[in-house]
Amino acid sequence: MGIIRKTKHVQKILAEFSKYQNAVSANHLVSFFNEEMNKSTIYRILDKLEDDNIIHSFVGLNGLKWYAECSECTVKKHNDNHPHFQCEECHEVKCIKNETNKSELIGPEFHVKSVLLTGVCDICYSAC
Repeated sequence: MGIIRKTKHVQKILAEFSKYQNAVSANHLVSFFNEEMNKSTIYRILDKLEDDNIIHSFVGLNGLKWYAECSECTVKKHNDNHPHFQCEECHEVKCIKNETNKSELIGPEFHVKSVLLTGVCDICYSAC
């Protein structure tokens, strides 16, 4: 961990995250920045942002890696321990802030590495 340099590529990737309220797939980022930076650069930046607790990642449907901005995390401590929901129709992914993950229920410290809930989101369900 360390202080991330705010290069123009890092700034562009961070700006892309700020456009979305939900998670962003690695494939989207690679496609979106295809003309500006290569795949290795994108993944290197994502790894660094994750190491510095600026973003977190998880694996969604079909093994696709997704990233979302952290909230209330610091360089020293990652606090975004929560499951994610992915719609099986539109494939949108949302972070689920799980209020039941309280320390008195499971212990003083817990780490959610990868919990993915799948189903159909409200928008897709109402369109059926």
